[in-house]
Amino acid sequence: MDIKILGSGCAKCQRLEQLTREVAADLGIEAQFDHVRDMAKIMEYPVVCTPALVIDGEVKAAGRMPSKEEIGRWLGKA
Repeated sequence: MDIKILGSGCAKCQRLEQLTREVAADLGIEAQFDHVRDMAKIMEYPVVCTPALVIDGEVKAAGRMPSKEEIGRWLGKA
């Protein structure tokens, strides 16, 4: 599973990465994490605001902090 966190590295972006890593570990999911901080690369995705969570190429959340339950549902379906 490929998981990308899109964002400049602000506290919200870091928190989203931390939450997503925790949920993946709790579910026993092996994933490749990448924190994309390059604005040119972020603009390749259909997002207007960060932080954003991308799972296997699909934007799941942008401009908000999803709950652990939401992240768990998305990871379980991927």
